[in-house]
Amino acid sequence: MRAISKILLTTSLCMLPTMHKAQTTASQNVVKAVEKVYNEELQENAQDYNVYFRRAHLYYGQNQYMRALSDIDNAIKYTPADDEDMLSQEYALRANIYIMTGRKEEALADIDKALEYDRTSYALIYQKANLNFELGNYSVAKENFQRLNRLHNRSLEALIGLARVAVKENNLGLANEYVDEAVAFYPAESEAYLRRASVRELMGNNTGAVDDMILAIAVDKNSGKAISELVGMSNKDYNAVISGLSNAISQAPDVGIYYYIRAMIAQAHYHYIAAIGDYKTIIDKKLYNYHGIHAKLAECYYALCDYTSALDQINIALGSARNSGYYITSSKIYLAIGNVEMAQLYAERALEGDLNNQLAQNQMAMVKLASGEYADASDRFGESIINNPEHPINYIIRAWIMSEKLKKPSDAVGFLTRCLSLEYADTDYRSYLGFALNLMGEDEQATIWIDNLMASKPADIDGRIHYLAAAMYSQLGDFEKAFDSMQQALERGYSNLYDWRKYDVANLSVAPLRSDARFEAMLGSYDYLFK
Repeated sequence: MRAISKILLTTSLCMLPTMHKAQTTASQNVVKAVEKVYNEELQENAQDYNVYFRRAHLYYGQNQYMRALSDIDNAIKYTPADDEDMLSQEYALRANIYIMTGRKEEALADIDKALEYDRTSYALIYQKANLNFELGNYSVAKENFQRLNRLHNRSLEALIGLARVAVKENNLGLANEYVDEAVAFYPAESEAYLRRASVRELMGNNTGAVDDMILAIAVDKNSGKAISELVGMSNKDYNAVISGLSNAISQAPDVGIYYYIRAMIAQAHYHYIAAIGDYKTIIDKKLYNYHGIHAKLAECYYALCDYTSALDQINIALGSARNSGYYITSSKIYLAIGNVEMAQLYAERALEGDLNNQLAQNQMAMVKLASGEYADASDRFGESIINNPEHPINYIIRAWIMSEKLKKPSDAVGFLTRCLSLEYADTDYRSYLGFALNLMGEDEQATIWIDNLMASKPADIDGRIHYLAAAMYSQLGDFEKAFDSMQQALERGYSNLYDWRKYDVANLSVAPLRSDARFEAMLGSYDYLFK
């Protein structure tokens, strides 16, 4: 929706670079300079609606929605009634601000106002149709999608929109007709297949959606959007994605991109043996000549604690490219085998080209932790907190270092309290809330958190959530629940052997289980995951 809305803003400001959280210093300086000019112009004329509009657009691009809203209100206030083109753009911009701040009803009212001045705007009608669909006004949405189709015969947006409405009206046959017609009109466009995939997913047909995503890649192998959507689908229905890719490979066994995507998805879901098989097939069949595949293999071998193979592969990658990510992987491997000196050397190399590289900073922090330089390790995790304040693990590890290594328990409580204040749902495992409570000595509350989390039956397609449950219960001393969670994680294919056997930082691991005879016995019963 936001991408469509940007089209409406047709002033010269569209030439400004898009503002992201990780802005470069240069782009920040440009923004400040432009803002300074606007401020000076408004000092000269406090009713210059053009300047208010341009500055509102600038703030909108920076995600400063309240400031943008204030400016666009002033722009509308001072715009002459006969400047219809400007008023249309202003109401459209305010609609987008309302959308980004969750005020869809107000956004819809402003879209209607914008349409009063520009009744045949394709983008505005499309936005009105989508807003009504999202608000559940399906008959109005249908009317506007039909209007789109009259403005532009064979409109892809109109056909897909009508299909979505048909799904909501439980007319699946008509929905299929619309999406098939869209693909028939645009058989060489990857976007057509992706739109049909979105409708099929809405219908609950994940298998069909995956097939369309793969067709989008077949049409355009450089379609980052298609790959991204396929990866996103794997987080919801892993089996459907792997099955679809396997079918594609059986039909086109020499198309390397299918192997690579399947391997990448398998690796992301901790199925390292499957990933290794695909990466090696690419190399053996010479489907790609890309050093990144060797780096991916190194990551998989590292996760399986096969450090010799991991070093062989990462050295091949580094022989082709001096990549900071490759240096970080090398550092991790050397740290795992106890060679702290080499681990530090490669962490330093990762930081040479980019001192702000947070992954490299975190790896150096782990190296310093292993070498006993606790104050340095703590400072580096502190820097990570500043740059990524929403990540709870950084608070937990720094608090643990403060308490256990630097003997500053009061400082540790401060970081743990900040961790507890992060905005996560009560049953979101990514909050790590129980681990923070455990470090604070609040074991009863930590138990309530993990019990409630597991009682909510979270979707755990790859075992990661149950691995964290095993870690949490083990830290709380409830080995029965810990081993039950461990088995559930392994059943789901969680094959990160490094996590199971090696990882031991703060209270974030299953380390307490490792001295129990059941631990190795259980890993042995699932050895097919690791070999």
